[in-house]
Amino acid sequence: MTVEIICVGTELLLGNIVNTNAAFLAEQCAGLGLECYYQTVVGDNAARLSLCLQTAMDRSDVILLSGGLGPTEDDLTKETVARLCGRELLLHEPSRKAIQEYFERRGIELTDNNWKQAMLPEGCIVMENHNGTAPGVILETEKSKIVLLPGPPGELVPMFRESVAPYLAGLTEKVICSQTVKLCGVGESKAEMMIRDLIDTQTNPTIATYAKTGEVHIRVTASAQDSKACGKLIKPVVKELKNRFQNLIYSTEEDATLEKVVVDLLRANDLTVTCAESCTGGLLAGRLVNVPGVSDVLKFSVITYSNKAKRKLLGLRKPMLQKYGAVSPQTAEEMSRGAAALAKADVAVAITGLAGPDGDGEEKPVGLVYIAVNVKGNVTVEEYHFSGNRSKIRESAVSAALVLLRSCVLEYFSEITFGKKK
Repeated sequence: MTVEIICVGTELLLGNIVNTNAAFLAEQCAGLGLECYYQTVVGDNAARLSLCLQTAMDRSDVILLSGGLGPTEDDLTKETVARLCGRELLLHEPSRKAIQEYFERRGIELTDNNWKQAMLPEGCIVMENHNGTAPGVILETEKSKIVLLPGPPGELVPMFRESVAPYLAGLTEKVICSQTVKLCGVGESKAEMMIRDLIDTQTNPTIATYAKTGEVHIRVTASAQDSKACGKLIKPVVKELKNRFQNLIYSTEEDATLEKVVVDLLRANDLTVTCAESCTGGLLAGRLVNVPGVSDVLKFSVITYSNKAKRKLLGLRKPMLQKYGAVSPQTAEEMSRGAAALAKADVAVAITGLAGPDGDGEEKPVGLVYIAVNVKGNVTVEEYHFSGNRSKIRESAVSAALVLLRSCVLEYFSEITFGKKK
């Protein structure tokens, strides 16, 4: 079964809003076993939307439209779809009541144009919107199933999960299940080469790699009569991936993040942590604070952007900074030692680098970053060369710091186990 995604909104064409809806819908459809061959972005224009919709109806089984369900004159999706399908727009009383209650609960004046959202195509399936005013619509025709979703992601995402996903799942005889194996410390190209034989011979389940910042995700997807049968197909493939990647795998849980795994690792080993950041300006601490319960392990974090701050807060010596510079392995190491002493933490992570736009000569170009991890006095320093703009370099540095932190803690306890450390 094929699906096509049409995102409606002139603001998308102008680049005023990033089209996250298309990425979300495509990923969800892949997980449901639906083949997505086409994606279109069209402005708030009835004629052009009609053309896009007619083309989609001629070639796709399911059409997902997002946007254009609001109360204003340029919200034309529902009206255009109804006209093209030869359906009248009728007042849907439950939706009218829900809209009225929505405004009354918030103490907001309800204007007449809001009732436009309660006018729905005859014979449609109505999906309640628990996060906004525009109901979703499913319109079944002889050619296609047309699904209309609100544009705001805060409304579209929960509506899709609550109503659309079960509907789409019911259109196929088989169940599609996936499990994601999440890697860190290895690039996508190397990861793919390590499983090229599996990819070349894949049938059911299928294997696909996805590059993330500082991570690689491998999704194993199976199709079978039920979820139990899917699990039996997926299990041996995941087992083989674990054999090949070993400690490079940080999780096989769908909702796990790298920062959560790191915090759980620290908590499990009764370790406290602190951060000393220069070029990343607190982004690493921010990633850690994303994890509920991080207060069990995170002491505090410092941003030592200037050399003066490095000297005053972390105790770095002026002659050392003058000799090696702020961006150097020596400075990164001393930052980690100073942070550990300042916070009295078991583990300290230090980041110093050049995020741009200017570098410091040929020897220290933009993107050069040093990261040090201090685990109970044992310091590891790594040199990195990141590319991209200032924001991308900082984001990459934070991901690399999390990867190095995890690796160093695992190595420390591995050496203790084998008697190399006391």
